[in-house]
Amino acid sequence: MQNKVFIIFLIFLFTSGYTATAQKQINTPFSRFNIGSLEPQGSFRSLSMGGTGTAMRDNSSIYFTNPASYSSLDTNSFVFDFGIDYGRNFLSNGGSRYSSDDLNFHHLFMGFPLTKGWGIAVGFIPYSSGFYKITGSVLPNDLGYDPNIGPYSVFHGGNGGIAKYFLGTGVKVIKNISLGVNMTILSGELNRTNEFVFADFGNVFHSSLTEKYTIHGINFDYGLQYTASLKKNYFLNIGVSLTQNNSYKSDFHHLAKRYTAFGTVDTVSYISDNTTKTEIPGTVRFGVSFGKKNKFTTGIDFISTKWSKSIIPGSSGYAADTRELRVGAEYIPEKYSNYSFIKRVEYRIGGHIGDNYLIINGEQIKEYGVSIGFGLPLRKTLSKTNLFFDFTSKSGSFSNSLHREDYLTMGISLNLWDAWFIKRKYD
Repeated sequence: MQNKVFIIFLIFLFTSGYTATAQKQINTPFSRFNIGSLEPQGSFRSLSMGGTGTAMRDNSSIYFTNPASYSSLDTNSFVFDFGIDYGRNFLSNGGSRYSSDDLNFHHLFMGFPLTKGWGIAVGFIPYSSGFYKITGSVLPNDLGYDPNIGPYSVFHGGNGGIAKYFLGTGVKVIKNISLGVNMTILSGELNRTNEFVFADFGNVFHSSLTEKYTIHGINFDYGLQYTASLKKNYFLNIGVSLTQNNSYKSDFHHLAKRYTAFGTVDTVSYISDNTTKTEIPGTVRFGVSFGKKNKFTTGIDFISTKWSKSIIPGSSGYAADTRELRVGAEYIPEKYSNYSFIKRVEYRIGGHIGDNYLIINGEQIKEYGVSIGFGLPLRKTLSKTNLFFDFTSKSGSFSNSLHREDYLTMGISLNLWDAWFIKRKYD
């Protein structure tokens, strides 16, 4: 037990410092807008099943999107889940293609019971990514070339991200009903740069625009789950969770300047706004899951967020309401097989379809994806290694000067479960 505590403590310290500075290096131009490209929320078990989780309950997993699920954590048990992922993004505008990839931290969760029917969980996960790089040039034969301006090159780049931290508890108030609450913290920084450099480098002014946006604040999630135990180990769960709309303290700095090759710098405009708060709208989730204990689980979630009500300093008119449908299933041939590892493996599949929160050139970006996953059990324990594979596509109309992104993700997580609080009778 002491060795396990030491290992988890080291991982926690490593990831705490790592997430403070790390960012995904996946090039996605959709990160130019609002608070960046939103990251999928959930463990790899949840994401393998399409991102379902509102009505899910399990004694070895943490479904933080509905804190009422923490009441399912076993007495005297401890759950630890740490994951990393590799992503590759393929961009296309109908004529050319580009790809980028990155390996990065994905999540860290911990949970344990306080008493029977009362659990607590803590963790953190990336909330959004702000990384992108766009370069180009306008030459004499290009459309839109102006001989009065001459040839020039452009660069648009961004970096940074926003992280989500949570601490929550869930309690079974009566036999079939559990309630829960998360305290969440959003914190991060986004930096953006736009530069125009002209071919006549020494005789004209070039232009540069930089933006810096920071956000931090506390919010709350509330959850409810109803659990019905049916005959022959079948079950039915219904879940509802709500993330309330909230104002976050934020700072926005905008600097536009022009400069020459000889060091002359002229400030065109400067904006410093630390009074306008960022308004992030509430999210409502409704889910149903049905299955047979230790055999199979199916789930469906509906998620709605009124992003059109958001207020994000430096961004205006780029957010639209979203509605998402997420479905998934898990099957275990024989959970406690003594002879076959393959029969003990957990097989998962899922899908999701809906709207992305971005609206560009008057068109809302569409998004859909499919996923599969496997839970590989470790010997003589409920601990497992989770593998996760996902394909997600985000797209707008090529005719509307938009592009398509096909995102492939592979993830691996270590999900540890152990009875840590039982007093030994023998040494």
